[in-house]
Amino acid sequence: MTDQATSGKKPLFRRPAIFTRFDHLIAAESTRHGGISPAPFASLNLGGSQDSRENILANNHIFFSALGVPFPQVAKSHQVHGREIIDVKTPGRFEGFDALITGIPGIQLAVTVADCTPILIFDPVKNASAAIHAGWRGTVSQIASRTMAEMQNAFGTDPKSCLAYIGTCIDKCSFEVGEDVAQHFEAGTKRWDAEKEKYFVDLKKANREQLAAAGLLPKNIETSPYSTVLNNEDYFSYRFENGMTGRLLATIGYFPDL
Repeated sequence: MTDQATSGKKPLFRRPAIFTRFDHLIAAESTRHGGISPAPFASLNLGGSQDSRENILANNHIFFSALGVPFPQVAKSHQVHGREIIDVKTPGRFEGFDALITGIPGIQLAVTVADCTPILIFDPVKNASAAIHAGWRGTVSQIASRTMAEMQNAFGTDPKSCLAYIGTCIDKCSFEVGEDVAQHFEAGTKRWDAEKEKYFVDLKKANREQLAAAGLLPKNIETSPYSTVLNNEDYFSYRFENGMTGRLLATIGYFPDL
């Protein structure tokens, strides 16, 4: 990943390296720096309901302006930790979807996270893109592979042509769960800690395996080296900050005229 649009010496956002060779593709994930929100949402809080709407809106304008994206071109959804996918035809605000896809240039897709896994996908042949919010429930529901299937159906996407970025989320050393959650994950994506009598789940690996099973080439999948918990100075973490924290955005869009 590469740091971009710094606030002082701290990055406002980071761009996935896998997408940087595409001149007209805008893809990034935000950090917590460069906004106007006070603690505990300091400072670039881009979602949630606890901070003021005015702060969140101002922060969104700061973030998308730094990316060079006109804010009216952004598409988001109120996420419900489900597996529903929307094929976005016009920018705006939607309800009840945890993945957005589009084959229309000039629409900037965005998903909100604060420990869950953001996933961005680009098909450079069809110029189609996807933004996915995959918490543990979404991961178990195969939302990444379902989104890939939707892109195939909607746009004729070939998974082997696609590139993907698995973004910053809670890490495998921090995502402690009980048997009720762990039972839904394959052995290779969880480990048992005998001392704590808990499982630890690797959401990045689980989603990477899902994308590979859907047909993406391993060399075309980038995984963020950052953690919302271990790198909490740069990212918001709902679990680490006991729910009193801001939200990050992961975003992608194809703009041939920019």
